[in-house]
Amino acid sequence: MKIASTLLLLFVLGCSNGGSNKNYEAGSSMADISAPEEPLKIEQFSEPQLQEEQKIIKTARLVFETTDVEATHKKILQLGSKYKGLVQSDNSGKDYNRVYKDLTIRVPTESFQQFIDGISEGVTYFDQRDISRQDVSEEFVDLEARLKAKRTLEERYLELLKKANNVKEMLEIERELSNIREEIEAKQGRLQYLQSQVSMSTVNVEFYKTTAERGITQSYGQKMKNALQGGWNGISVFFLGILYLWPLFLVAIIIVFVLRIFLKNRKKKH
Repeated sequence: MKIASTLLLLFVLGCSNGGSNKNYEAGSSMADISAPEEPLKIEQFSEPQLQEEQKIIKTARLVFETTDVEATHKKILQLGSKYKGLVQSDNSGKDYNRVYKDLTIRVPTESFQQFIDGISEGVTYFDQRDISRQDVSEEFVDLEARLKAKRTLEERYLELLKKANNVKEMLEIERELSNIREEIEAKQGRLQYLQSQVSMSTVNVEFYKTTAERGITQSYGQKMKNALQGGWNGISVFFLGILYLWPLFLVAIIIVFVLRIFLKNRKKKH
């Protein structure tokens, strides 16, 4: 009965603390449960001055035109290698009037600005240049506090498990332990993700080269030449299309020939 009463008390305390969450997760705060005097060590996140540092996630997207797609591609890859970056994706394509490449590279956050400056060197105009900084310090500290509280609660349930008098009490405690450990794993996963995003910034770069001549820079004579050439190309396409339809013409000729014979024979009978 003593263990069951203690278990019930822990459960009530856990539930009463659940309503005090702010932004990130409902019903998971155990901060009001008194912790032991000696703080628990969290191996994955026991960095000194962790809560004093700002946790900033930096991202950037750059879009611009270049005169040489391959040379620009090579330059960006070299910059990524120089700053110990990782190529997350490398895509290329072509549409009706341009060829392009699209790169996503993750670089150490301390080299983020140097990497951006290196790409920007020689670019006179950006179609798009977006740089964002998201401060996740508050979420980081909140998750660490919740993780510490959950680990404290886990240890207390482990102590209760050692004192369990029967199978029923053991099963109840193990069920609660299972729920607590799931929450611990979820918070650890979120912390690891945030740490990854903070330590490695993401840069998306799209660059392209226009393949069609721009009308605004053409002379009137060049426009006339293009128009004549376009007209001739149109006629060529028309005749080529007719050639593709020769089976239809053959069928039409046969039908006309058969109809003429039929009408001729009909007239002779009359």
